[in-house]
Amino acid sequence: MNFDLTEEQQMIKKMIREFADEVVAPGAIERDKTKAFPLQIFKQLSEMGMMGLPFSEEYGGAGADTVSFAIVTEELSRACASTGITYSAHISLGGAPLNLFGTEEQKHKYLTPICTGESFGAFGLTEPNAGSDAGGTQTTAKEDGNDFVLNGSKVYITNASYAKHLAVTAITGNDNGKKEISAVIVPTDAEGFTVLDKYEKMGLNASNTTELVLDNVRVPQENLLGTRGNGFRQFLVTLDGGRIGIGAMAVGIAQAAFDRALRYSKERKQFGKTLSEFQITQFKLADMAMKIELARNMVHKAAWLKDQGRPFSKEASMCKLYASEIAMQVANEAVQIHGGYGYMQEYEVERYMRDAKLLEIGEGTSEVQRMVIARLIGC
Repeated sequence: MNFDLTEEQQMIKKMIREFADEVVAPGAIERDKTKAFPLQIFKQLSEMGMMGLPFSEEYGGAGADTVSFAIVTEELSRACASTGITYSAHISLGGAPLNLFGTEEQKHKYLTPICTGESFGAFGLTEPNAGSDAGGTQTTAKEDGNDFVLNGSKVYITNASYAKHLAVTAITGNDNGKKEISAVIVPTDAEGFTVLDKYEKMGLNASNTTELVLDNVRVPQENLLGTRGNGFRQFLVTLDGGRIGIGAMAVGIAQAAFDRALRYSKERKQFGKTLSEFQITQFKLADMAMKIELARNMVHKAAWLKDQGRPFSKEASMCKLYASEIAMQVANEAVQIHGGYGYMQEYEVERYMRDAKLLEIGEGTSEVQRMVIARLIGC
């Protein structure tokens, strides 16, 4: 069992850590206030070859592995979680379904622009009445000649305002009384396709979260992604990979909160001693450090299993569940250690707490993760 990063992974970590500290972190507070999407940051990431990191060089990617993707997501999230979730969704929800299920023609046409940074990656799954119960999909894609005509809506979709195309799940028929759910690639500039960016969110304010409205949107049937009727199974596979990204995000946020709390505890004096000299603070920090280390190991194990071509669904759910919950715990303790200052935006720890909450909800709530794990352990 070898916990060392490869030479390539170490190089990627060093490069992205420096970039995160020097380019991403300085504007994080301002972006949180103004809700400004970090477009320039992603142009630089594109120039660095990061936008198609785990995908084949044939499609403009870098041919790296999932562990490297987790490292980049963690480091970006440590500096700015809005940037981290934008990157994670771009890769794991936008690019991955095309890479996994697309034809060669579809990969060259739709995956390549994602890898080169010409388009952001996005995925249309969640609906107003289909969140945890994704099988409750109501969006339809009805055949009309050689086309599909799509009608419906999607909610809480990341990156869609900056995507040139995205896969959406829709009902393409009825199979013995059960919905036949398929995935269809839809250009965002198609007639009848509207992207609405109007949400007021608790956190992750600089990320792009949108509603999609499809009103008689017509696309050719060749835009079917993967096998017809397999859309439900395809998005489950997609979410497995996405949960590694959420886990890595959570580790990054937790690490940032811990770093701030540790530094503050060494500077702040009460009763004639620094906070770090009090055992109660030491115990808090020790628990925080332990939880972060465990979460990072779980994320890397799930990523490693995926890279080995081995089953990783259980580990992906476990790392997502544990990392997201400890991120909230660590951020909460960081606020507590800061006391009244922790409640103030300039000290940043309150932002980590706001940003972390979404990770217990998105890409499968904590409750859904426990259901998934229970099923996979044979309950």
